[in-house]
Amino acid sequence: MNAIQPSRPPLQPIQKRRVIPRPKRHLRQRSYQVMALESTAKITVNLLITAAAASALAQLLPYQWLQQQKLREIHTEVNLMEGHVNSLQAEFSRNFDPQQAKSIRQQQGYRFDPSQRRVVLMNQDGRVIEQTDLLP
Repeated sequence: MNAIQPSRPPLQPIQKRRVIPRPKRHLRQRSYQVMALESTAKITVNLLITAAAASALAQLLPYQWLQQQKLREIHTEVNLMEGHVNSLQAEFSRNFDPQQAKSIRQQQGYRFDPSQRRVVLMNQDGRVIEQTDLLP
């Protein structure tokens, strides 16, 4: 224990670096610049999105107008076809009505009951104006 111990160099105090305080003005100015840059980026992105939306809308509106016009035409055709179908259904029900079978046979076969007389009205030109079947 009484051995010789290696000698140590004398301890010198460690010098601390001096911290130089930054002026607060630079920090504030830098934060304002960052906020301005961020706001400019946000505005730019929003303008690009708005331009894209406006472009898409400009392309879609004529297509939508064309589709509306086609839809109106289809509605008109449907109304015409409904009228045509209604008239065909009325004719169909008339053709299969047993009470009108005799008159239908006369119209389609050009045969008349012997008790009926055919009256044909003609112009001076020889054109037929009206044909009727009269019962005596």
